[in-house]
Amino acid sequence: MSDLRHEGSSFLGSLRTAVTGARRRSRLPGPVAAGDVVTAARTVSLTLGEAPILRDVSVRVRAGEVRALLGPNGAGKSSLLAVLTGDLVPEAGDVVVDGRPLRAWTPTELALRRSVMLQQVSLSFPFTAVDVVRMGRSPWRGTPFEDEDDAAVAEALAATDVEHLADRHFTSLSGGEKARVALSRVLAQRTTLLMLDEPTAALDLKHQELVLQLARAHAAAGGAVVVVVHDLSLAAAYADQVTVLAGGRVVADGGPRDVLTAELLSGVYDYPVEVVDHPGGGAPIVLPRR
Repeated sequence: MSDLRHEGSSFLGSLRTAVTGARRRSRLPGPVAAGDVVTAARTVSLTLGEAPILRDVSVRVRAGEVRALLGPNGAGKSSLLAVLTGDLVPEAGDVVVDGRPLRAWTPTELALRRSVMLQQVSLSFPFTAVDVVRMGRSPWRGTPFEDEDDAAVAEALAATDVEHLADRHFTSLSGGEKARVALSRVLAQRTTLLMLDEPTAALDLKHQELVLQLARAHAAAGGAVVVVVHDLSLAAAYADQVTVLAGGRVVADGGPRDVLTAELLSGVYDYPVEVVDHPGGGAPIVLPRR
């Protein structure tokens, strides 16, 4: 029995060494300059079942910018984000991350370059909020940046206004609280690229603004953000570039003031809207006609 325990211990030790070695051999991210393309979809098409979801879609995301993906329900926004993250594989076209094809990276290498916030996060085990946030640090184990874990977690909890929830079970939180904890995990991961799928959907006004302010700050610090959002006025206020999808195709792409016109949006959403300037002299505001 002692021999078996010894052999088991040796095997586990060898396995840990191999895993740690693999992490250390993972290609760590290099510096990114403002304007560099950090990810891009190139003429991607996607079909799920027999339904065409995306058709010849191309989009580039550059360091220093927030790019919002906009469009009505079923336009293909979340599917495009899933293609960019690698969760969905297009049957045509390709995706590039940090200058290489997405599939050329290992999962760990991808996790060192981009962090993903899904629309919904469901956990079956009784993790606390801080446990969930710490999950964002797992890609950095065995790297020279592992010693930043505690600071990264504390900073992310504070940034998303969830410090007071740290010891609560994740399953006990409200929808909005869960969303902010999920964003905190993404921030703790400390990647150049943030990919956020409807991060404001469950949030009150204050925290909707907070999320987009954090996205704006991340881009200003040299990072990049791709965010799916339904609030067109939020997108106009915080995004540098917007991509409008309809029927699985890109129908407009560019700066918010150039793209978000009443004519385009009324057609895309099949509902009349007006676009007016914010009374404080800021970004355009999109209003439905009533």
